[in-house]
Amino acid sequence: MIRLYNVLKSYGKSSNLAVDNLSLEIKEGEIFGFLGPNGAGKSTTIKMITGILTPTSGTIEVDGVNIADNPIAAKSRIGFVPDNHEIYETLKGNEYLNFIGTMYGVSASDLKTRVEEYSRLFAMTDALPKMIGSYSHGMRQKLLIIAALIHHPKVWVLDEPMTGLDPQSAFQLKQLMRKYADAGNTVFFSSHVIDVVEKVCDRIAIINHGKLVAVDTLENIRKQNSESLENLFLSITSDGEPQ
Repeated sequence: MIRLYNVLKSYGKSSNLAVDNLSLEIKEGEIFGFLGPNGAGKSTTIKMITGILTPTSGTIEVDGVNIADNPIAAKSRIGFVPDNHEIYETLKGNEYLNFIGTMYGVSASDLKTRVEEYSRLFAMTDALPKMIGSYSHGMRQKLLIIAALIHHPKVWVLDEPMTGLDPQSAFQLKQLMRKYADAGNTVFFSSHVIDVVEKVCDRIAIINHGKLVAVDTLENIRKQNSESLENLFLSITSDGEPQ
């Protein structure tokens, strides 16, 4: 699970908060959708959850571990798919996955089994012996998805994971997210593709101007508002440019 308590983040001397007093709990066994317009604080929140950024104040726990007190233990519980593809272009795909597996202490037998399973799932078996520098945008995205699952993390964080994926791979990813959550893990999913969020997420949160403005199940949101998630999102976040 993921817990955030009164988390704030400011940059430099700016009086504007990128994330403003955010408290949130994402449970085991659920796919949690995280929505917001550009500049609303989504990426900052994700970077704090994964330990890339340090909160200005507040507490973040990952699978019961305070990330400030024990960052290595917390990060070992996370599989992260970022929204960029900054990976080692001079490595082959299988070399990169071996590196990631070794870094997380995955045994050689488990690593072999998992690489074979996920590379088949995402049609990457023939690509892995090739240099990453030759990969297309979609192939790099699939490699990052595989790498994030190599150590079977309790918490899977995905930031715009559908970007560049072909329809078949996008379908496989959505199926895998459901399967992973149903196995008792936590899936934290940020995306601009609202119809995908509607189809796969158990609960959603909407952030705007760094503040949490809505969090609930999609069913309850629909009962309360009698409108689509897209219309609700637009009505909540159309109050001006985000900070």
